[in-house]
Amino acid sequence: MLSQGLCKPEVAESTEHYIGFETDLQDLEMKYLLQKTDRRIEVHAIFISNDMRLNSWFDPSWRKRMLLTLKSNKYKSSLVHMILGLSLQICLTKNSTLEPVLAVYVNPFGGSHSESWFMPVNENNFPDWERTKLDLPLQCYNWTLTLGNKWKTFFETVHIYLRSRIKSNGPNGNESIYYEPLEFIDPSRNLGYMKINNIQVFGYSMHFDPEAIRDLILQLDYPYTQGSQDSALLQLLEIRDRVNKLSPPGQRRLDLFSCLLRHRLKLSTSEVVRIQSALQAFNAKLPNTVDYDTTKLCS
Repeated sequence: MLSQGLCKPEVAESTEHYIGFETDLQDLEMKYLLQKTDRRIEVHAIFISNDMRLNSWFDPSWRKRMLLTLKSNKYKSSLVHMILGLSLQICLTKNSTLEPVLAVYVNPFGGSHSESWFMPVNENNFPDWERTKLDLPLQCYNWTLTLGNKWKTFFETVHIYLRSRIKSNGPNGNESIYYEPLEFIDPSRNLGYMKINNIQVFGYSMHFDPEAIRDLILQLDYPYTQGSQDSALLQLLEIRDRVNKLSPPGQRRLDLFSCLLRHRLKLSTSEVVRIQSALQAFNAKLPNTVDYDTTKLCS
């Protein structure tokens, strides 16, 4: 870009027209709403499970799988979604010796379960579940996982796996030992039953214009004017970097941008590879830029 007789690196125009990233909520305001599990920041998702039903008692000896999904391409094609937290209300029958164990996988933009990443709860400074006992006749607890602004990320589907372990006193009496139910068979032991009253995902939805992004991609091959191809590449680079910046914690970022192209724009694998190659080649020509390696998530 020529400015006052000097050649300066061109900066991409705002990408807000194509995809939104931020909310108007401030950190303290968001933290307060999450602590109160305020319904104003609840993202309404569809609950699906073949193993159990909400508000119904079940035998927790075997692993239960459930998921919350948005079906955005069908119902919310002009939105992408950010997860800020997760909350479950779990109840046990009286004097039950069971302890719930939860594993969570997040799918950012759709596709199969294999295109989800495992949430590293209580690892490397990642948040842990907070349990709050409820004033009910049963043993009921609110299990809340708060990601907040620091750990927020895109989501389309949240997969939750629930298994149980048996809590028992250790030989010294002042420590707890956990057993898997199938490894600890004692007819006198009251395993009890379990139920989940509700599951909520907290976050917010943002503007998304797939047609406008497709138009940018079209300009890679058929530019409108001289220079519009470079402008389109700059904007796609900006979108790619901002999407991948919201990758979950890890040694390398996940390639969320390819997942966006694959599942929300419905591009073929070869088209995604071609676009990524064009962006890498263009980025290599820019002054003072450093590209980064990503880990493949979506096929």
